[in-house]
Amino acid sequence: MNLVTEVDRACEERIISLIGTHFPDHDVLTEETPLSPKGSPFRWIVDPLDGTTNYAHGYPIFCVSIALQMEGRLILGVVYDPTRDEMFWAQRGEGAYLNGRRIGVSKTKKLIRSLLSTGFPYDLRESRVNNLDHFCNMIMRAQAIRRDGSAALNLCYVAAGRFDGFWELKLKPWDVAAGTIIVEEAGGEVTDFDGNSPDIFGQEIVASNGLIHQEMLEVLREGRRPTTG
Repeated sequence: MNLVTEVDRACEERIISLIGTHFPDHDVLTEETPLSPKGSPFRWIVDPLDGTTNYAHGYPIFCVSIALQMEGRLILGVVYDPTRDEMFWAQRGEGAYLNGRRIGVSKTKKLIRSLLSTGFPYDLRESRVNNLDHFCNMIMRAQAIRRDGSAALNLCYVAAGRFDGFWELKLKPWDVAAGTIIVEEAGGEVTDFDGNSPDIFGQEIVASNGLIHQEMLEVLREGRRPTTG
């Protein structure tokens, strides 16, 4: 067993243990160990180490991501970056926060003036739906794009106004659940590429400050998508 797997599982076991102690009847969905549902209206969604490749290489962009759903609706999200001691969190209807300070999305109004972030799926060498076309299209319309390997932190950076927008393909629920509610509570917008309400089990996600959202969607509709191939 390699070090990264050991760290993933050790973090996951600790988080699951804490949830089980305080909320023994709640369901839990995790990246490393899918658990049998108990039929609870509450479900915790956990990524014990988002940015595993970064962690393995010593690149300091990784985090822990935890979200809570009630009857399928996100009501709580927490993302912790241990390298910077930054805790992003949001509760439905209560706003978004970073280490106790309320945060909000940026005021950038034009895509050409925006700083965006994205990532690439693990099957980029095997699948033509690999985000490379979206990246090429978007980089010609935005001011700049960053790719740093943690979707959860990218979403939090949109919420905090550090990025103006973010998009990605083929992510999993534990990658985006906490970040989605944090962006929404920070005043941002999260959808799929068609502008529909976000589905954390879906194949597409776009998050922005809301002001550049339609411009982002227009660009993303030009490229290949998981639903169209």
